[in-house]
Amino acid sequence: MFRFFQLLLFLAPCCVLAAAERPNFVFFLADDLGQRDLGCYGSTFYETPNIDQLARDGLRFTNAYAACPVCSPTRASILTGKYPQRTGITDYIGAPLKPDLWKRNTMLLPAPYRDRLALEEVTVAKALKRTGYATFFAGKWHLGPEGWYPEDHGFDFNKGGNEKGGPYGGKKYFSPYGNPRLTDGPPGEHLPDRLATETAKFIEANKTRPFFAYLAFYDVHTPLMARKDLEQKYEEKRKKLGLEPKWGREGTRDVRLVQEHAVYAGMVEAMDQAVGKVLRKIDELGLRQNTIVIFTSDNGGLSTSEGSPTSNQPLRAGKGWLYEGGIREPLLVRWPGTPGRGADIHEPVISPDFFPTILDAAHVPMPPGHPHEGISLAPLIAGVAHPNPRTLYWHYPHYGNQGGAPGTAVRRGDWKLIHWFEDDRYELFNIAKDQGEEHDLAWQNPAKVVELRNEMARLHASTRSVDPAKNPAYDPAKTSGRSAPPPAAVPPATNPKAKSRAK
Repeated sequence: MFRFFQLLLFLAPCCVLAAAERPNFVFFLADDLGQRDLGCYGSTFYETPNIDQLARDGLRFTNAYAACPVCSPTRASILTGKYPQRTGITDYIGAPLKPDLWKRNTMLLPAPYRDRLALEEVTVAKALKRTGYATFFAGKWHLGPEGWYPEDHGFDFNKGGNEKGGPYGGKKYFSPYGNPRLTDGPPGEHLPDRLATETAKFIEANKTRPFFAYLAFYDVHTPLMARKDLEQKYEEKRKKLGLEPKWGREGTRDVRLVQEHAVYAGMVEAMDQAVGKVLRKIDELGLRQNTIVIFTSDNGGLSTSEGSPTSNQPLRAGKGWLYEGGIREPLLVRWPGTPGRGADIHEPVISPDFFPTILDAAHVPMPPGHPHEGISLAPLIAGVAHPNPRTLYWHYPHYGNQGGAPGTAVRRGDWKLIHWFEDDRYELFNIAKDQGEEHDLAWQNPAKVVELRNEMARLHASTRSVDPAKNPAYDPAKTSGRSAPPPAAVPPATNPKAKSRAK
């Protein structure tokens, strides 16, 4: 069976890509977009006609995951095909780098992390560029300062790529942007449209050679800034539908339960319009049958802080949390020759899979010695399911600004186990039956907890994951930074625990 599957792995990309020996790639990455923020994933408030059409023309993944509930680690995993722990980037770049810089009164000190993607890393752009691809980056980088920009990691062109510019440092979604890698446009020019224009120009200039265009939107990250016409449109829609804010509770945070934020909705639609602009350029140039298009996001929607502009319901929590709302993403793939146009793929996949998938489609061999943590999705796209479920892994040894606490999680098949470090506690969920993670089944399934805990330990060791440490200055009498849900009253004999890895 294993050898048969290996043969399918080899043949599937050839069958699917019969239309193109050297396909082009257009990769869209949204920032902080939740899975449920698109019409094709069930949103009835936000309007995303271009992305919805992409879903109808391609394949929709229903169990796609980011490798981390915050941005920088997931971005590193996409470019390298590695779990973030291997790159050392385990938190968003800009968080306190070392435990001795930590100022919050929390039970644990977050683990140290790297604040830039090492130049020796082989990125997908480097691998493609070496084989003759033109490579292009536009938008948010957030993987290191100058000297570690996109042009230092295999991209021929960089339009943006500076986390101190764009809406983060300059707080500008409208020109002048204050971004040294993106010249200002006319006053009031809108950033997502400008990035789409730059991407379309690159595609047209390179239409006669294979290309890799990576458009990483700043949207829909804060600051919340929309075009006035779109904000007004959604404010009127909100009133017409009679929508009002509704709140629940997640740990110590309020969590939004209804999508009705007019400014956020305008940002979502503006991003959708930018996607449409690039897709139209592909069609205008007659490149559709030779271009693979991928759309995804870097982490879940922002639902528990900074205005909590969206709801991820029925998924639990959001950005910064290891629950499904923080890590489950939209993933749409339009691949020439794909059978089952408009179909769904339910097998769990994760962001390190993009690296081997793109290289597989381009017939570029994996770099020697490169960890095989991601797998090529070409067989799935060709209709061939993996014979055995694999284990997906998340390790976030930090306190999220959105309320999440340090923890580790794994998913294998329908089952997901979360280990919270603060109190060395495990939660077990059957995701197929309980995607909202409302029912902790650790009591009833101690054998499954042990099985997944062993998988967690194996992946922790193989990825060289670093854990948080106890905080010697923690004062329980003061307000705690504790964010994980309070432990259930589980009888010790039926609450399986491993020895805590917190030192």
